[in-house]
Amino acid sequence: ETEDLKVEIIVSDGGSTDLTPFEVLKRGVRFVKAPYKGRGSQLNFGASLAGNNTLYFLHADTRPPQGFIHDIMQKLDEGFDAGCYRLSFDNDHWFLKANAWFTRFDVNYFRFGDQSLFIKRECFKSIGGYRDDHLMLEDQEIIHRIKNAGSFTIIPRTTVTSARKYIENGPLRLQWVFFLVWLNYKMGKSQAQLLKLYKKKISDTKLDTQDAAIVRPLTADLYQKSYPGQSKNQAGKRSGASPGR
Repeated sequence: ETEDLKVEIIVSDGGSTDLTPFEVLKRGVRFVKAPYKGRGSQLNFGASLAGNNTLYFLHADTRPPQGFIHDIMQKLDEGFDAGCYRLSFDNDHWFLKANAWFTRFDVNYFRFGDQSLFIKRECFKSIGGYRDDHLMLEDQEIIHRIKNAGSFTIIPRTTVTSARKYIENGPLRLQWVFFLVWLNYKMGKSQAQLLKLYKKKISDTKLDTQDAAIVRPLTADLYQKSYPGQSKNQAGKRSGASPGR
């Protein structure tokens, strides 16, 4: 699947104090600490270190489908500048299934970072990357700019993301909080106000030692999907988060 492709995996960290660095480094994946906290800053920092012409952004608690590199290359060959997958959760709760079903529609409200994002480097640079000042909704914001600057597609397959936060807070309650945050964002509230509202309404614990269980299978899974048929050591010899030509 990766023949004649240079594939890098870069984990851009915002200051973890758990086992994340250990779990990443022991697999030979490139681990970097972003100079500033905030998902937008972390993603921009990781992208600045990648050496390929295509960038693929993936959250730490999300897994891409088997064959994701082929999917991305195919969409690039079709002329798209960027795109994402539909969403699924690692839990069969009826509301989560319904929530994920709506991600098939090309409506920005249904675009979530857990769907991942691939984008041509030249497009990413031309729009200025992620907004460093965005603490929330950075994924919807950048997709809005991508659509204004180029072509965007939704691949009809799914990523699988952790439902942990939904289970901890209650699926309906958490979705209501997300809607309130989105509504306040549309009303022009500041990022600081959005974050304050979010933290007030829900329990959003950071990745801790227990959650290293998320990072561990993720890095192993990415190895298997990026370098099929190769051992960990063989894969590590490549430029070890972006597929490129």
